[in-house]
Amino acid sequence: MCYGILVTASVSNIHRYSLFVAMGYLTICHISRIYIFRYGILTTDFSGPLMIVTQKITVLAFQIHDGLGRRAEDLSAEQHRLAVKVKPSFLEYLSYLLNFMSVIAGPCNNFKDYVAFIEGRHIHMKLLEVNWKQKGFHSLPEPSPTRAVIQKLCMTLVSLLLFLTLTKTFPITCLADDWFVHKANFPTRLCYLYIVMQASKPKYYFAWTLADAVNNAAGFGFSGVDKNGNFCWDLLSNLNIWKIETATSFKMYLENWNIQTVTWLKRVCYERVPWYPTMLTFILSALWHGVYPGYYFTFLTGTLVTIAARTMRKNYRHYFLSSKALKLVYDVITWAVTQLAVCYTVAPFVMLAVEPTISLYKSMYFYLHIISLLIILFLPIKPQAHIQRQPQTLNSVNKKKTD
Repeated sequence: MCYGILVTASVSNIHRYSLFVAMGYLTICHISRIYIFRYGILTTDFSGPLMIVTQKITVLAFQIHDGLGRRAEDLSAEQHRLAVKVKPSFLEYLSYLLNFMSVIAGPCNNFKDYVAFIEGRHIHMKLLEVNWKQKGFHSLPEPSPTRAVIQKLCMTLVSLLLFLTLTKTFPITCLADDWFVHKANFPTRLCYLYIVMQASKPKYYFAWTLADAVNNAAGFGFSGVDKNGNFCWDLLSNLNIWKIETATSFKMYLENWNIQTVTWLKRVCYERVPWYPTMLTFILSALWHGVYPGYYFTFLTGTLVTIAARTMRKNYRHYFLSSKALKLVYDVITWAVTQLAVCYTVAPFVMLAVEPTISLYKSMYFYLHIISLLIILFLPIKPQAHIQRQPQTLNSVNKKKTD
């Protein structure tokens, strides 16, 4: 259906029709899991791979729209780089959507990067961005993925061991136990919620890191050279565990969790919509994940917390930048607040159903909802100076130069 849209629809509407059809079909499949299979996860469940295919279908449609339906000067630098100027053949289309490396667990990747990999230009193309003669090389080096693959496989092993021990010891069902809901005091609930949510992460770490390693082992995922001259194989990485566990803001946490999905949401929604970009992006993310009520609790709460956190940062962060000691205090406080806020926000995402979610939030006195609302209502929302949400286009750059 979506390839039919790709070859028959006008380039000005390809992206809209593709998004509507792909997301509509995905949503129907998600609904069937609740109302037909009663929250069941069947051995024949295909919604996970379908979610990845939906990302690829839509991002390709948007990139074809950029390449064929928009003027080059109206595109951002990234949109210009990724724009597709020739519609793919049916074989190329299916190869991109269903290749063995990412069909089960992803991650989503750009069509131009995938074609460069298939044609053997992927690594060479990235290497040409560096002046190797200045680094003492007489010819282009040949980076090997072996080290990156071994490191990622070691991480999957650690994640698997944690999943088999920690996750089994502290299952998410603990948050609905009578002891947690009615007997534990509030500080104990906070600590226990943090432990349980930490225990739910290893399965994600395992799946995403293994998927990344599979792509690297095939020779896909080379991103270039870092400032220290090391070869990087993180083009398709879906998470940065260190930055997740040390995040000092809600934004930093989200940017390093499910990275390729966040990038997809930015490219097809956040940068494109003229109104309420944060809220609409959270809604699209919720629809893509499924129709379980817990997802909507999480994303609506996430919208509220994101706006509150941004408001707090703009009002108070500058007071802590005068010395290293104050900055350290600020970082420690914001780390603790961020980790607890994330646990509170994403708990319904794992619990899925309405009853345990309401029970959990009641036992926590809806504290984060109340604090976030008070911050939004009573603190001034200061504009971000010199920061634009929309990416700079060639037209806007030229206009600034003229001014």
